[in-house]
Amino acid sequence: MVDRVHGERRERVRDALAAEVPVALLFNGIEHVVMMATPCDLEDLARGFALSEGIVATVAEIGAVAVTERLTGFEVALAVPAARAAALPAGARALEARSGCGLCGVRTLEDAIRQPPAVGAGPRIEERALHRALAAIGAQQAINRASGATHAAGWAHADGEIVCVREDVGRHNALDKLIGALAVRGFDPATGFLLLTSRASYEMVVKAAMAGISVMAAMSAPTALAVSLAQSAGLTLIAFARRDGHVIYTRPERLVAGGVPA
Repeated sequence: MVDRVHGERRERVRDALAAEVPVALLFNGIEHVVMMATPCDLEDLARGFALSEGIVATVAEIGAVAVTERLTGFEVALAVPAARAAALPAGARALEARSGCGLCGVRTLEDAIRQPPAVGAGPRIEERALHRALAAIGAQQAINRASGATHAAGWAHADGEIVCVREDVGRHNALDKLIGALAVRGFDPATGFLLLTSRASYEMVVKAAMAGISVMAAMSAPTALAVSLAQSAGLTLIAFARRDGHVIYTRPERLVAGGVPA
């Protein structure tokens, strides 16, 4: 129970809080990264992380995924080809990542910034499709509606129909969950577009490009590095996406004008 104050009104109400717990990802029994995350869709998180970080090339390379609850958090164990596991940094718990940090755990400046791969031609998206998705995503954010504390990453067909949404206290965790879910469900990320309720930071661009996504729209602002990396990858980056407008920072030819509500 909490005390809620609004103007002269004060009331005692029940409040909902978003969970934030340590989640360890193990590859072939070796702990590789521990992150702070919302403990739902953890198999999606693990698969998406493996794909977006280039640990595996395709979801077919990931075998069994087992989620185990511990006293202090969760462990998610993935089976990957021996050669893939051997390429990971030696030693247990190689990395540590907080819910809001995309750089925590890197050991050198060279590790800090990954150049994203070039994306394909991708679809052309009508503005009305973007705004259709913006209007719909809130209804699919159950955790955020209850707590107000999570980010969401959603993927929509080119016509704006949202087919998958994932939530997490960490924006990059939400995106990894989405990438993992799309891979398991057999959707080709290159055929639709990505919608983020967070800002467009550099790691979001890198993860999107790794997944083959060529159009990314964020409700909040982009960073300068995100814009630079999107430009180099040929990715269309849209930010300040609202139901009444948006700003296109890179590759505007993929967004077809028309249909923005007045």
